[in-house]
Amino acid sequence: MSASSLLCTEDAGNVVSSGAGNRISGHPSPLLSNSSDIDSLFDSEPHYMPPPDYIRRCQDRAVDLAARQDSINWILKVHAHYQFKPVTAFLSINYLDRFLSTQSLLENGWPFQLLSVACLSLAAKMEETRVPLLLDLQMFDPKFVFEPKTVQRMELLVMANLNWKLLSVTPFDFQHYFTSKLHFSSFQPDPLAHVLSDLVLKTTRTIDFLGFSPSTIAAAAVILAAGQDADVPEMFYERVNKERMRSCHQLMAEYLVDTCQSEEQRAVSTPPVSPAGVLDAAACTSCDTRSSQGEPPSKRGRSSASDALEGQP
Repeated sequence: MSASSLLCTEDAGNVVSSGAGNRISGHPSPLLSNSSDIDSLFDSEPHYMPPPDYIRRCQDRAVDLAARQDSINWILKVHAHYQFKPVTAFLSINYLDRFLSTQSLLENGWPFQLLSVACLSLAAKMEETRVPLLLDLQMFDPKFVFEPKTVQRMELLVMANLNWKLLSVTPFDFQHYFTSKLHFSSFQPDPLAHVLSDLVLKTTRTIDFLGFSPSTIAAAAVILAAGQDADVPEMFYERVNKERMRSCHQLMAEYLVDTCQSEEQRAVSTPPVSPAGVLDAAACTSCDTRSSQGEPPSKRGRSSASDALEGQP
């Protein structure tokens, strides 16, 4: 993807008139238990997933996985700093993957960083009541600092590539539904919700989970988080494929629970190497790792990439 393709010709009037009418209102509240609302969530979730060929491209390394991992690491760090909702981080990465499924960024440099800022900004605007200024969002010593107008233009490009479908269906939309299907011996909702959120966010680090639907991820996370405290009735599987859910559950148990230790644990232990198909970075060797690939000489050391955008024909 060239720098010139980041230019967006839409103006603010077009954003409000055409975009808002299409997808700024979307799927029903996840807290609603009406059968038609649940049906709507299950029916619409495929429309908010990257296409299957994107997973293949990731596995074939046609997508810069180191740059993707750097972007996810940065998003999660800023998300934690501002104490955003878990769904905000998941949405950010969902936008990023859906954008990368339609566009190619050729280098791990300012294009990926600009995309990361735009995706996080859009997700925060969708979910948070208080959103930091665009300059304040660019934390943790980024190589490039983008002017607000540059980020806003990238936001427009992202929204256009997502067909204005920003209210993505996520695993968090199914959390209440699947939790209500379990029979708990000693139910503790707050700790369970925390573990669920942690598991769901960790799936974003591993490309294998891109192949599972949000409902499948939610179902697997609920069972894994509940552990021995819950009985799983057969009706739990009436809306999900049991074998797919079990595969997702097994992947979570092996590579999220066993390898994603706390910062203190990581300081004294080395996580196992992941098998083929699972990113080594997804084993959470460090949330702070940076790509070892260098930037092209023309980009290295820039303090701002806004003029790179403005200077394109």
